[in-house]
Amino acid sequence: MLSHEVLRSALRDAVAETALPGPVVRGKVRDIYRQDDTRILVATDRLSAFDHVIATIPYKGQVLNQLAAWWFEQTADVVPNHLVSLPDPSASLCREADPLPVEVVVRGYITGVTSTSLWTLYSAGVERPYGLDLPTGLVKNQRLDAPVITPTTKAGPGEHDERLSEAEVISRGLVSQKLWARVRQAALDLFARGTELAAQNGLILVDTKYEFGLIDGELAVIDEIHTPDSSRYWQSAGYAAAMAAGREPRALDKEYVRRWLKEQGYRGEGPPPNVPGDVITECARRYIAAFEQITGTTFEPGAQPPGPRIARNLLAHLQSAPQQEGGVL
Repeated sequence: MLSHEVLRSALRDAVAETALPGPVVRGKVRDIYRQDDTRILVATDRLSAFDHVIATIPYKGQVLNQLAAWWFEQTADVVPNHLVSLPDPSASLCREADPLPVEVVVRGYITGVTSTSLWTLYSAGVERPYGLDLPTGLVKNQRLDAPVITPTTKAGPGEHDERLSEAEVISRGLVSQKLWARVRQAALDLFARGTELAAQNGLILVDTKYEFGLIDGELAVIDEIHTPDSSRYWQSAGYAAAMAAGREPRALDKEYVRRWLKEQGYRGEGPPPNVPGDVITECARRYIAAFEQITGTTFEPGAQPPGPRIARNLLAHLQSAPQQEGGVL
């Protein structure tokens, strides 16, 4: 684990923007460049909350980029992915894909606090939430007998994901019945592998979101998987005791900045307050701790200044490396 002093000194080097040749789409936290039939995904250090970019967290982009690549490698035998290579700690070269209009959330536990969470709907008495037949008598944070799937559409800025049942995905023509059967099985298989590997490092994979796409007509998992931004993890140790005592399980938690904003009374209205350096540093520490516990390895950041390094490494890779077909190099 990097020391507080090292993280504090890295604040000035956090990556807010990148500049590479070619068309660019800037999301909240990632920049996407297109080069012929490939995409360059740059995971910046930007942190979003309440539909705003709030701050930059040193090493956040490297953590998420390298962790997603690590998971792609662990699951490459389960379903193909779009990753071609990792030319830089903060950037991935990926095959171009046609994203499906539906994202897949797999839930192994009944939990959550938002208006669309499975527990909120279940506890409010909603009949068959997401079209699921759930048994009576479930309690919050309880493990389900088998993982369930709750599809969503990809929400626009300031909007919530749309709740869908699997039947609605097919009846509305979002995904064909045949393709959905492939998506469903791939999602459950990915979740099973993620659950197994998380358990080996003392973690419970609670729920996660997958995005799938088609590459040359074949199903592939795209975006990122099983990172702290796409998945919820609890610590295995203490889960049973927390349930017995009616407490929330201890999470693999990196929501430090978002909680600090709520404590200041900020809910997304108007410009966000400036986040103190110590709060940003603690958030960085938590992202790195998540990487290290999930992978069981020590996080090693890139030593050179990140902005010029990203551009230099990617350009060198594009100019010299032959195009590879799929898989993790």
